[in-house]
Amino acid sequence: MVKPCILTADIGNATLSYHDYRGTGPTLILIHATGFNPWLWHPVARRLAPEYRVIAPFFCDHRDADPHQGGLNWRILAGDLVGLCLRLGISRPILAGHSMGGAVCVLAHGLHVDLAAKMILLEPILLPEHSYRKPVTLEDHHLARQALRRKNHWPNIAEAEAYFRSKPLFRHWDEEMLALYLQYGLETGPDGGLKLACSPRGEAAIFMGSVSENPWSLLPKITCPVMIMEGENSESRFLLDLQDAARRFPNGRHRLVPGAGHLIPMEKPDLTTALFREYLATP
Repeated sequence: MVKPCILTADIGNATLSYHDYRGTGPTLILIHATGFNPWLWHPVARRLAPEYRVIAPFFCDHRDADPHQGGLNWRILAGDLVGLCLRLGISRPILAGHSMGGAVCVLAHGLHVDLAAKMILLEPILLPEHSYRKPVTLEDHHLARQALRRKNHWPNIAEAEAYFRSKPLFRHWDEEMLALYLQYGLETGPDGGLKLACSPRGEAAIFMGSVSENPWSLLPKITCPVMIMEGENSESRFLLDLQDAARRFPNGRHRLVPGAGHLIPMEKPDLTTALFREYLATP
């Protein structure tokens, strides 16, 4: 079975953990969504790893940021992505990002022109432009407030599994994906129980950073091929105009993923892999 090497990289003023699937082809970097971790790319990564060198960094608590003080600006995460590429000597990778990860891929091009050879953005958080025009407090940001209140203790794995299965967020997850989240999205707490691997504070800080940097002006300047994948049943369709975003890229396209919600890779890993292969095979 293909498994990643779990490594760390000093990217200047932070240390970033990442998974490295040491394939021999072009480098494909996978960026996860807020509050999740690189293992949730594993069913996709292991299938692509023989023909790509797949890298998947972990963006959560590698930087200390206070959600009450504006959180973690996504431009900083974009700089961390660029720093990882420089540290590992990666030139012109294929970038794929889910949700927050998609926005970070876009923002990274504001720091390093022509960073990517190709991009795949799955439900990227490209908010309406008016969302970036005024500062947002923690009280204003529903997702950040919700993250801070997230349950963060379970006495054992069975109770954790029962809890997650009861939540609508996990209702349509692929079984292997849920098993990976239970195995790697939790860690031993100080009392011997289980806690979230991405702390509620770290998750809230990243959510707060979502409105700190407007990515829209960058879209017309990104000349590499870009595919935006949008879930047919995603609740984000009421907020995000991803068809418009795809049109603003000079070489962009939009792909509706049937039967999927916002969490495309977790719900449809096999279809996600197939769509990646299909798109990456095109010139």
